[in-house]
Amino acid sequence: MAAYLEFEEKIKKIEEDIIVAKTKADEHAVEILDKKLEKEVEKTFKNLSDYQKLQLARHPDRPYSLDYINGLLTDAYEIHGDRHFVDDKAIVCYLGYIGEQKVMVIGEQKGRGTKDKLHRNFGMPSPEGYRKALRAAKMAEKFQIPILMLVDTPGAYPGIGAEERNQSEAIARNLFEFADLTTPTVSVVIGEGGSGGALAISVADKLAMMRYSVYAVISPEGCSAILWNDPSKVETAANALRITAENLKELNLVDDVINEPLIGAHRQKEEAIKALGEYFLASVEELKQMTPAQRYQKKYEKIMALGSFQDDN
Repeated sequence: MAAYLEFEEKIKKIEEDIIVAKTKADEHAVEILDKKLEKEVEKTFKNLSDYQKLQLARHPDRPYSLDYINGLLTDAYEIHGDRHFVDDKAIVCYLGYIGEQKVMVIGEQKGRGTKDKLHRNFGMPSPEGYRKALRAAKMAEKFQIPILMLVDTPGAYPGIGAEERNQSEAIARNLFEFADLTTPTVSVVIGEGGSGGALAISVADKLAMMRYSVYAVISPEGCSAILWNDPSKVETAANALRITAENLKELNLVDDVINEPLIGAHRQKEEAIKALGEYFLASVEELKQMTPAQRYQKKYEKIMALGSFQDDN
């Protein structure tokens, strides 16, 4: 059963009416309701607040990394383990083809249902996950295979075991090594990009966000707890943090915004998956027109420009 957010209630009612009309074979009513639904979707989704976009980024029906991988890849072969400790299920790595393009896909996977969420550690990678991602990236670089990274995590796992195995070093190592890769790299925030857990697989030639994804140094819940010690300030924090794709594109922190369906990827998964695949292939073609040295220089300039500001006084 589809899950609906509070601001989607009117859409839910119209969709239920459409189902009833279809069971009665009332084509005229279906036609009228379809037009009503289209207007309601446009009215609702063209006026979303930053907090509502955060809710969409976390929607339980939103496609996760494996949905994109299963929808895009052919001849897919999964790569396991970091060759040091264990195979972290919160990060998945696949070698395969998107169209005619050979690709290495590295994604953070949250899991569906209680059992799968526990298996995937709620999409929160441990150090061995980031080391597995780096191993896969280095393998791709060796054969000059483009890399697609799918970001979707509330953050890196903060448990004692992860800290004992040097979580901060694993993330820092990925930042350093991914910045130095010579093969074309594209990273896409598909849902929730949280803190260093997201940043560890975000350093790329091109960084994009799905329309309703978010990307932040801290969750709005964490921000409201630290600044105001008040959980009711979550919406205020979400607006202040400027975490949406449009905000980050305006700040030149991401390169592109991928236009998933207006009603959201959680309602039209196939269209969202197709949009991401087309963006990746177009980006790879663009990057292939540049020499490795040119790509390297452009990536360096982009990284060095982060944190720039202007004084309006």
